[in-house]
Amino acid sequence: MTGTVVVTSRSFSSGSVDLVQRLEQAGLAVVRGSVTHDLDALRPVLQDAVAWIAGTAPVTTQHLQAAPRLRVIARYGTGVDAVDLAAAAQAHVTVTNTPGANSEAVAEHAIALLFAVLRGVAAGDRRVRCSDWSVRRGRQLSGSVAGVVGFGRIGRAVTRRLVALGCEVLVHDPYVPDDDVLAAGAGPARLQQVCAEAQVVSLHAPGGGQVVDATWLSRCSPGQVLVNTARADLVDETAVAAALADGRLAGYAADTLAGEGDGADASPLLADDLAERVVITPHLGAQTGEAVDLMGTLAVADVLAVLGGRRPAHAVGTPSGDPR
Repeated sequence: MTGTVVVTSRSFSSGSVDLVQRLEQAGLAVVRGSVTHDLDALRPVLQDAVAWIAGTAPVTTQHLQAAPRLRVIARYGTGVDAVDLAAAAQAHVTVTNTPGANSEAVAEHAIALLFAVLRGVAAGDRRVRCSDWSVRRGRQLSGSVAGVVGFGRIGRAVTRRLVALGCEVLVHDPYVPDDDVLAAGAGPARLQQVCAEAQVVSLHAPGGGQVVDATWLSRCSPGQVLVNTARADLVDETAVAAALADGRLAGYAADTLAGEGDGADASPLLADDLAERVVITPHLGAQTGEAVDLMGTLAVADVLAVLGGRRPAHAVGTPSGDPR
């Protein structure tokens, strides 16, 4: 097996498993590329690439045109919305992902963010560092009505934890049978019911459309707390900031912001006067050693399968026509 594997994920092979060595032992050369997928920066390395272990940045028709030998794009993570799947299929490039590899890590992070907001953890730490030991009273999660929007792998993992923590859990996912939700110890619910009744809400829907907008915020349970470890575009950040300022929302926590990495500093959710009730982390929900190792291992396995003429375990895009 010969050729170049381009890697554009920051954390690939940064855990306890040497995945670069695994690729090299298979006869492949590994080259790191732009994590933002800047086309001009990637063009020289894509020219000879037979495989691409890609991060979260877009993979476009132009990228594919710059990679005439490419046979597989292994998306390092679950979401493939940033990959032009139609263009990949037309170019006879298989696209894979790593489903479930980071589900437990992200679910734990969602719960951590929820506790951080409910108990004012980050704000309390900041006060102590300024020699201010004043106390702000928090809220218990136990006994709360919790809403989960999206019942995929991460949503299910969050639901298990919320049930175990003593919450009544309402789940909205129009694509999941009610029996699946009931079997998890939760109750199936319409989105409007989650909005109106849930005291805390965790978002796990796919991106592409707003869930929390001005209408949601005008109808939500008073003092609701929102957590978003999914996609920034699920939330109208300006409307959420206004709802925090006037007290309709008690708190907001997220692992992402609109314009992440390029313009997110301008988000109204980062305003100083909201700092007591807002917790934002830099898209680190999946960043545990265990998740990094598993994502990388699955990506490498699929790269080696495709290059070896075998069917990958986690294909999400099937190339049309004969393979290159």
